[in-house]
Amino acid sequence: MAPRIVLLLAIFLLTAEAAVLSDFKLIRVLELQAPTQHVQGIDFNDRQLWVTSVDKTNPKGWLQEFSRTTGELMRQREIGDGNRYHPGGLSADGASLWIPVAEYRPKSSSVIQKRSQRTLELEFQFEVADHIGCIAVTPEFLIGGNWDSKEFYIWDHSGRLIRKVPSPTDNGYQDMKFDSGQIIASGILPDKTGAIDWLDFPSLRLARRVKAGNTDRGVLYTREGMAIRGNELMLLPEDAPSRVFIFAIH
Repeated sequence: MAPRIVLLLAIFLLTAEAAVLSDFKLIRVLELQAPTQHVQGIDFNDRQLWVTSVDKTNPKGWLQEFSRTTGELMRQREIGDGNRYHPGGLSADGASLWIPVAEYRPKSSSVIQKRSQRTLELEFQFEVADHIGCIAVTPEFLIGGNWDSKEFYIWDHSGRLIRKVPSPTDNGYQDMKFDSGQIIASGILPDKTGAIDWLDFPSLRLARRVKAGNTDRGVLYTREGMAIRGNELMLLPEDAPSRVFIFAIH
């Protein structure tokens, strides 16, 4: 059997047997105590949450830092680079935050920004000739997904392109992270339902899928921000008033 057919069959079987988000315990719903714009991405550490959002009316991109205990706004910065004002899904890595900031259209251009967690100031950036909407960080690589993650870009930490490959799944990833040797990515499927996928790295083989439903406001859980560390999963689907849904996964 051809490798492509084997992969498609594996994806079909995995999807058919997929877990659902309601299988996991919802630990907390944290209300963010400040206005956000159209939310895009989220990441966290022991004390803080970082959220990216885009103001479509007054074209600006924002990075906000909240207390993960109280939801109080601690700091915020306008981020952008000329016509590139659409921040995407971000990833925290050590003392840094990696954020793609793109033009607000597919097949356009982006900068990948490295910002200090301590100051939120820009430390380094490099340009990409495509709209990059989310990014994950490994100890060696940066992995970016373009508009709806039809393709993955893999760079080293200096911005040198290592390879570009088509996505192996039909999930339009909006935010993704790297944890325990896998890329965990959340997004929207062709039937407009949502799912979180675990992809082995570097093969990008789909290892697990968790189907997601809607919040009590009728918003798809995987519509925008997602972060995961160990067995703690955070989802940020809603614009202001924004809520972070925190699950314990297994």
